[in-house]
Amino acid sequence: MALTALDRRLLGWSAAFVISQANIIRLLGPVAPRLAEIQTARSARDYTAILDGMTDSDTARYRSHYYPDFVHPLIYAVALRTGARRLAELTPLSPRTRNVLAAAPVISAAGDYAENVVGLYLLSHREHITDATVRATTAVSVTKWVLALGALGYLSQGFVRVWAGKLFSR
Repeated sequence: MALTALDRRLLGWSAAFVISQANIIRLLGPVAPRLAEIQTARSARDYTAILDGMTDSDTARYRSHYYPDFVHPLIYAVALRTGARRLAELTPLSPRTRNVLAAAPVISAAGDYAENVVGLYLLSHREHITDATVRATTAVSVTKWVLALGALGYLSQGFVRVWAGKLFSR
């Protein structure tokens, strides 16, 4: 089976995603687990305690991840949308499913950008870390993850069904 132009785009954007994600993890290094803690903090006290628990080197690593993370949401949104388009070519999807698969990555990426702007700002302006800001940012973070991982999960199971159908129909 020859690859279509859309297959090649999907592979390219998926590879770009993996490279981008690996680079962010590399930049974070040992601080990587702190990212999840910060993104799910429930209060200003928790958020500040996480930041206060970082050394200057840890804080520099944490800050450094933001800059490539301003490109990363675009990469994963395009990869997920391309995957949705390809899956729709391979199997029937309802209009509602197509719309959700088109919108979820865009909304997720927009949330990721908002989260990055706020996170970078709060890193330098700790006096503005409030319970309301932390809770709002956490809500955006969790929503971002649910939308991106939900779309990825739906696409993954859809492609597995398509590929299994082709494999077992031979």
